[in-house]
Amino acid sequence: MSAEVLSRRCVIMRLVDFSYERYQKALRQSAGAVVIILPKNMSTMPQDIVQQFMELEPEMLATETIVPVYFALEDDELLSIYTQTLTTSSSQGSSSAAEVLIHTATANGFQMVTSGAQSKAVSDWAITSLEGRLAGTGGEDLPTIVLVAHYDSFGVAPWLSYGADSNGSGVSMLLELARLFSRLYTYKRTHAGYNLLFFVSGGGKFNYQGTKRWLEDNLDHTDSSLLQDNVAFVLCLDTLGNGDSLHLHVSKPPKEGTTQYALLKELETVASSQYPEVKFSMVHKKINLADDTLAWEHERFGIRRLPAFTLSHLNSHREAQRSSIMDVRSVKLSRNTKLIAESLARVIYNLTEKGAPGDLQIFTEQMQVQEEQLSSVVDWLTAQPRAAQLVDKDSSVVSTLEYHLGHYLKDVRRHYVKADKRDPEFVFYDQLKQTMNAYRVKPAIFDLLLAVCIAAYLGVIYLAIQHFGVLYSVVRRITAPKTKQH
Repeated sequence: MSAEVLSRRCVIMRLVDFSYERYQKALRQSAGAVVIILPKNMSTMPQDIVQQFMELEPEMLATETIVPVYFALEDDELLSIYTQTLTTSSSQGSSSAAEVLIHTATANGFQMVTSGAQSKAVSDWAITSLEGRLAGTGGEDLPTIVLVAHYDSFGVAPWLSYGADSNGSGVSMLLELARLFSRLYTYKRTHAGYNLLFFVSGGGKFNYQGTKRWLEDNLDHTDSSLLQDNVAFVLCLDTLGNGDSLHLHVSKPPKEGTTQYALLKELETVASSQYPEVKFSMVHKKINLADDTLAWEHERFGIRRLPAFTLSHLNSHREAQRSSIMDVRSVKLSRNTKLIAESLARVIYNLTEKGAPGDLQIFTEQMQVQEEQLSSVVDWLTAQPRAAQLVDKDSSVVSTLEYHLGHYLKDVRRHYVKADKRDPEFVFYDQLKQTMNAYRVKPAIFDLLLAVCIAAYLGVIYLAIQHFGVLYSVVRRITAPKTKQH
């Protein structure tokens, strides 16, 4: 990036050197390509650099350009190329023209070549979602609590989108809640009068396409669905792995006396009594149908007049870490899982009305939240990119989630959504990962100087031969014997 002229050059920069101004400079000068080198372990990067890049990712995605932009994880060879290129570029500022000429002629350059095919739209791509349930006891028309989390991740580079917090944390929490309540529902004494419906949705980062189709299947295309009956509330879990804040995002504030209001009050009670370091609040935002995309997943349910919320440690849906390749850490998940599990249990078993104190802990000893399991699930989720255009119906991500849900829940089923061929709401493209080869080359001026040197050498040889031929002729004349005159 330190070079003055970037036109038709492959510009290499490390994450620590990255800025939007430098990126725009490469685009304005029509660089041949931009390669951004990322550290292997992004969690070791200073937080200010991580935050800066997170905030720039939406700008990069919104900027149209014909310049290809590549992201690569650093290794010894790539860092060696970067160092040599940096040295060559820095020499351009030398005060001596001769030094610049000599260094330019002798320095190593690199020709970067990719051999990928032209990117094209992928047809018939299926986004997969999963559902499972725990049936309540005590009657036919039982209220249903729906717990939802989307499993896909998003970022400026799909193959580097691991989504630890958004939304690996939500999926891990949902699986742990399924485990805890499946144990409670096993025993007659703790089998509650609520149906619990668990939904792991796909396409969450693409306007919650999996949830949209699931609602259509359950509300429009069938006569028997738990979503058509008595839904107490829908609780969406989104980005819950970090921070000391917890926000209940609502499209319509719950009315006093409803189950939704009871959840709000129980969250406040548990946070203040058991986890005072957590600042809990409700955030009210109306659904704006004029926007291209919905803000939170609960809005999909709100549009269909189902009472729904989203729990997140983020105060706004516009926070950068919801859609970033820098989302690689989740450190407060266990505490937040305990808080939400306790609050749900207090609602399900109506503990406040029964006079239970706010500091009463239900999930203790053998029933406690398993921190190691939560951590291992997050580690597994973040060990592979989960961008929606990479996770097909045969993916190990889907099959493993299905296995875990089946271990705790009943009637685990898959739901698929494909884009409408005539008027698609989303289109995925291939060629998201390519191999770049770096060939060590000398600069063009080296060839020119080499040609000049060879020409000069041949010229000297030619002149020497010519000079030698003339000298040889003179010597022959002098030394030749005189002939007799007739």
